[in-house]
Amino acid sequence: MTRRSWPAVALLILALWGGAATSVEGATAPDRGPKLNAKSWVLIDARTGEPLAGHAVNRHLGMASTTKMMTGYLAIENLPLREKVTAGKYHPDPAESLMGLQPGQVVSVRDLLYGLFMLSGNDAAVTLAKAVSGTQKRFVKLMNQTANRLGLDDTHYDNPVGLDGPSHYTSAADLAKLGRIVMGLPRLRKIVGTREATLTSYRPPLTIETTDSFLRDTPWAQGIKTGHTLGTGYTLASDGRRKATELIGAVIGTPTEGARNGETVRLLDWGFSLYDKKVPIRVEKPVAVLPVRYEDEDLPVRAKRRVRIGVREGESLTVETDLPGEVEGPIDAGQKLGTATVRLNGDPLATVPLFAGHQVEKPSLVRKLLGNPLWIAVLLVLAVFAILAVLLLVRRRRERNARKRLQRVLRKRR
Repeated sequence: MTRRSWPAVALLILALWGGAATSVEGATAPDRGPKLNAKSWVLIDARTGEPLAGHAVNRHLGMASTTKMMTGYLAIENLPLREKVTAGKYHPDPAESLMGLQPGQVVSVRDLLYGLFMLSGNDAAVTLAKAVSGTQKRFVKLMNQTANRLGLDDTHYDNPVGLDGPSHYTSAADLAKLGRIVMGLPRLRKIVGTREATLTSYRPPLTIETTDSFLRDTPWAQGIKTGHTLGTGYTLASDGRRKATELIGAVIGTPTEGARNGETVRLLDWGFSLYDKKVPIRVEKPVAVLPVRYEDEDLPVRAKRRVRIGVREGESLTVETDLPGEVEGPIDAGQKLGTATVRLNGDPLATVPLFAGHQVEKPSLVRKLLGNPLWIAVLLVLAVFAILAVLLLVRRRRERNARKRLQRVLRKRR
């Protein structure tokens, strides 16, 4: 290679480097939000999955113990919570997070899931994996098949634990998407948001506290899972709820645990600032008022629970009711009469039943007659006929009396 060729080679290297950078950084969520000290991050609306902000959201990075989100998902989808599982031998590397299972110990799936998420127990992860698939190898195959089915296109698993591996990676976008799936399962949602739990299959029962410092120290946090390895750095899939809004974040590759938690709080705080809390349905305020047949007063219709929702600027919030156009007694106070559906931008968010605000008695026959226009018309016609009949009778009587008087006058003249 000659000296003259060096500038061309240098330019080629710079071009290739620039293209590689574009391929990573170009696949991002909206270019907005706070500047975070993380390799990759994203924030999504938990309600819709819509990305609100992000950086390098499709970049392939290690996921550490956030791997256990898929392990827990497959466990709760395939095993009853009450099922008992026997723990096998587990040989951890130094500094691995463990639940502390002993070989031969019988533990419920429920308790293993609490140990998986609250203590980030690698031994719990392996025990669940074998309970689902028989071996770790078959379970990892199932993990990758499930990732493909769920549309996690930038995710691949080498193990159910979260140890770094040559093809063990995810992206911030996939991590947030999986977090939304996890939070959509009520039984798993409860587990990942628990700060203290009692393992009831232990003898005696054992109370544990979460090692997730973000969940422990943030009152509005709902979960989901932390992770850390030397190769990946500190990682967190998070869920928070404030201002009637639920957001899910994923932060991958921060330098310290404190930075991971602080960056996550900054990210979600920024997201919450985009929303205003609206209460389209209140318990104390009628949702609708229905006309009551044969009555002068309308019937208020109420919900027994309020609906709160976070709304961003430009979004349209509406309430649609499914109610009869008119009601007739008897109606009991609290009787269900229909439903109300809250819609955001036309999409249904919540549907609540609607109930009668007070009692409506059965209308009397007189009120029915007076309240029915047809009957009123009939009565008016009958009244007119009656008046005409009376007038006719009076006229005929007068004519008859006049004839009688005339006859008497004629007789006298004769």
